[in-house]
Amino acid sequence: MRLGVLDVGSNTVHLLVVDAHRGGHPMPMSSTKAALRLSENIDDDGCITPAGAQRLTRTVGEFAGIAKTSGCVELMAFATSAVREAANSDEVLARVRTETGVNLRVLTGVDEARLTFLAVRRWYGWSAGRILNLDIGGGSLEMSNGADEAPDVALSLPLGAGRLTREWLSADPPGKRRVSVLRDWLDAELVDPARRLLEPGRPDLAVGTSKTFRTLARLTGAAPSSAGPRARRTLTSSGLRQVIAFISRMTAADRAELEGVSSDRSQQLVAGALVAEASMRALSLDTLEICPWALREGLILRKLDTDLENEPGADNGRPTGVPGPTETVSR
Repeated sequence: MRLGVLDVGSNTVHLLVVDAHRGGHPMPMSSTKAALRLSENIDDDGCITPAGAQRLTRTVGEFAGIAKTSGCVELMAFATSAVREAANSDEVLARVRTETGVNLRVLTGVDEARLTFLAVRRWYGWSAGRILNLDIGGGSLEMSNGADEAPDVALSLPLGAGRLTREWLSADPPGKRRVSVLRDWLDAELVDPARRLLEPGRPDLAVGTSKTFRTLARLTGAAPSSAGPRARRTLTSSGLRQVIAFISRMTAADRAELEGVSSDRSQQLVAGALVAEASMRALSLDTLEICPWALREGLILRKLDTDLENEPGADNGRPTGVPGPTETVSR
């Protein structure tokens, strides 16, 4: 069956169209993105601005049309931190639903962590043992650790690359002193989450998901996207430190000229790298495996699992704590 996943993030809106069936590998058919920068369209009262709401509604309508013409039998649409934290999120979601017919589901940060963990587990399989996963978004950092398909611990922290860029690194390029202060602050912020994350046990495999980790790995010499999703990619702490020393002295425009760095992400790359570095340091991780599957794939897999569970005579049990397509898990 052909499915569409519409991801409304803090920076971009992304439509992924896949052919998927139970027991099979979801095959991407098309990918469409638009740089919406929703997190930059928040007013002093914490509300999405009228202009931001209009662009969001127009983009969701356009992408829903693409999903329809692509033959999608279902469109799973969700929004993350920018919409989740907006003071007027209910009004914006109602407008989107009224004008486009698309019901945007707002995921909690823990939803994001759990669904991403499911995708990572399916990618690496049971032989990976206990997995620890890190995912850096525009508004939040998701962390999870577990030995099954549902993590034992799932955390969401307001340490996204876009958020920290706006709050800490507004200068272009960011000053050396500002980078140093942010490093120290991140170290302090991650002490307790790192302790909680490691309570169930240290991982057999440490993984990084998200565009931020893929970009950082590419800058340290990992295979380009043209090598395909199955090419092994890693990010080391030593390589990351060298990248930070290099990119923190560059302007956003110069960073956008680097291979693997998109113009809409270049401004927040330094903050994302600092979050990655601090997370690895707090968790005593030397190397991360870079997984090509993340939240969108987790939603697809959960959808397929739920369809199977709902068949007549099927066992409707699911791994505890893994949200279904229409469920949320409170933090």
